[in-house]
Amino acid sequence: MKDRTFIARGILAGVCISMGGCIFLKTGGVAGAILFAFGLIAVVSLGLNLFTGKARFVWGPAADQSEQGGYAWLLAILILNIIGCMLMGLLMSDASMQAAAQAVIDKRLASSPLRNGILAIGCGFIMTLAVQGTDKGRWLPLLFGIPAFILCGFPHCIADAFYIASLPLDYITAHAVDLSAFYCAIVAGNFLGCNAYRLTAQTSQLPASQTSQLPDSDASLRN
Repeated sequence: MKDRTFIARGILAGVCISMGGCIFLKTGGVAGAILFAFGLIAVVSLGLNLFTGKARFVWGPAADQSEQGGYAWLLAILILNIIGCMLMGLLMSDASMQAAAQAVIDKRLASSPLRNGILAIGCGFIMTLAVQGTDKGRWLPLLFGIPAFILCGFPHCIADAFYIASLPLDYITAHAVDLSAFYCAIVAGNFLGCNAYRLTAQTSQLPASQTSQLPDSDASLRN
């Protein structure tokens, strides 16, 4: 039962982010970027497993907590998220969405994998800030953060999985190598960005008496 719940939460997280991606592809612009936030609101409200929401739990002082997994656990979440995106891409994609998705991915592929990976760090940082805000009952970081990373052009590995799944098959086949390199780079960038706040927390060097200064979400996992 626990495994089924884990699988369902991972796939549904991909589905919810894909809903936001679908809105963005059909609407575009600032309005589409703002409405994309619905996807992450659904993920947080339902307690689903999203890669960029969980990446902060497998590195640093929270990594040894039994209620969270390690890198294999995080990789499984990523795969399940991608499955949800693929299902939504097959279900929702039409000619207009394919054209919009191709415009997004063309811009990504026009840059090197390294550049995309660096830009993805910004997305990961914003995502962790947004999710930590909701942990404290503050939703403004999410409502502003999601449009911010979209309008800045920071890649989100789950949203981009949906965009790729929405592409025509011949485009995916023709650009398979470039897409693979780009995708691995943004996954790594998102992961680093999600954990960037640890550079300021300096958790590994703080004595136990100062752990109360850590972000609430990390401090709660230490208890």
